[in-house]
Amino acid sequence: MTEPAQQNEVARAARRAVLIDGLPVVTLGWVALALGSSPEQSATQKAWWIAATGVFALAMAWAMLRAFWRADEYLRKIQLESMAIAFAVVLVALQVAAVLDSAGVIQVHQLTQLIIIGGMMIWHVTADLRTRFNR
Repeated sequence: MTEPAQQNEVARAARRAVLIDGLPVVTLGWVALALGSSPEQSATQKAWWIAATGVFALAMAWAMLRAFWRADEYLRKIQLESMAIAFAVVLVALQVAAVLDSAGVIQVHQLTQLIIIGGMMIWHVTADLRTRFNR
């Protein structure tokens, strides 16, 4: 294989690995979101919601660590820049959600996990597109 072909294969393998790691994490996020969507919950339902959310947060951190471990220096740079973009989007979305909550339009606890899942999706899509078009 030539050098560019090897680099493209490594980039494709890294994207596949992130996708394989990311799908269960996003699925767990949707489960946690579904568990916390009811406004009136029993103590057991709240405990399940908190547990699912905690596992979701840990799984998200694990997926990020695995993505960094298997990436070379260039892919790490792309991952960090994509994560910075996603972080900015999440901060703005959380600020908007907080303002809407204080106005009584929505409840923040119902949107928090959606915002985090959306941030993960933005991170993955941005990293994927930048990897595809910048190599």
